[in-house]
Amino acid sequence: MTIFESIVHIERPVTEIYHFLADLNNHKQLMPPNVQDWRSTADECTLSIQNMAKLRLVVANRIENALIDIVAADEPPFKLNFKWMLAQETAYTSVSLSISAELNMMMKMLASGPLQKLADHQTQSLLELLMLPK
Repeated sequence: MTIFESIVHIERPVTEIYHFLADLNNHKQLMPPNVQDWRSTADECTLSIQNMAKLRLVVANRIENALIDIVAADEPPFKLNFKWMLAQETAYTSVSLSISAELNMMMKMLASGPLQKLADHQTQSLLELLMLPK
């Protein structure tokens, strides 16, 4: 497994961030522009990545205020897992996204850059979205 990780610190309570991330309907706001055909419920979503693949993602596990584990279903091009981990610190919440992908050597060369960019894009989008004044 190859792991791509991105971490941000957000000045919001862990419960607020958890409730946002626990509902896959909210994840559309975290996706880059090349993600299309988004359809979702609280527990699963389908999407297309422009000129690449169509995916169905399903929440496999939730641990309140700590973890949201999302897996690719329906024979994805490679085994894929998104793991959001949350930890309340003193004045902020630490939010980590780990994307694990089972990549052969050729796929690793092609997909490593885009998967790291996806992890970084999602955490930065979450930071920007939740830091907006309410």
